[in-house]
Amino acid sequence: MQDEMPGSHLADVFARVQSLMLAVGSLTSLLNELVHTAASVVPDTSCGITVQREGEATTVASSDDRARSIDETQYSMSEGPCLHSLHTGELVAMDDLDTETRWPGYVERARRQGLRSSLSLPLTLGAGPFGAMNLYSFAAPHSFTPERRRELELVAAQAAGALRLADQRLHDDEVRGHLEQALDSRGVIDQALGIIMAQQRCTSTVAFDLLRRQSQSTHRRLREVAIDLIVHVTGEAPQAGKRFEA
Repeated sequence: MQDEMPGSHLADVFARVQSLMLAVGSLTSLLNELVHTAASVVPDTSCGITVQREGEATTVASSDDRARSIDETQYSMSEGPCLHSLHTGELVAMDDLDTETRWPGYVERARRQGLRSSLSLPLTLGAGPFGAMNLYSFAAPHSFTPERRRELELVAAQAAGALRLADQRLHDDEVRGHLEQALDSRGVIDQALGIIMAQQRCTSTVAFDLLRRQSQSTHRRLREVAIDLIVHVTGEAPQAGKRFEA
């Protein structure tokens, strides 16, 4: 049996993940750090993270080519512990591939690739699983002892938390982009309305109706018509609206 992981080592793992959650701007960099951190828990182990995108399982990060190859074997055969964990949200341990009876086609090919044991841990986002962290041992059967398994479950929980945060940041960035685009459009249209009101000596409602009619008659977006009017009158492109700040 392998020696216990020192408490300081495990604490360092959590500290690294926590710092990544706060500091890493690139999701790719974050995932790469996570798989290498998880792989370091058990000697001669590879790690991959699988997520589901548009119904297809995809490896988004791997500690080395061995992990990616084992993942791809499961995808090509549509079976294996990684996919089972991804779809059911269950932890799947394969302690010894020489005696494993589940997924025989996958097991045979994985054994030829040198795999001796594996552990697949579900990653949950909201109500259900969205991915799995897969640990592959090429050293010996029973590499994932109960102690190691508990430690890796904690690492997987940290990984899921980091991915939830990354997902929220991506969502926030998307929302912020839409808001900035809306503010820019609103600012351009307001500038055009001001020009029309001055030229026609009319209200903002009448000015907007005139701008809208021009948009419909030329089959162009309102913002494009507004930009053309501003450039025609001022000789300059419209000023961008104020950036949205969270």
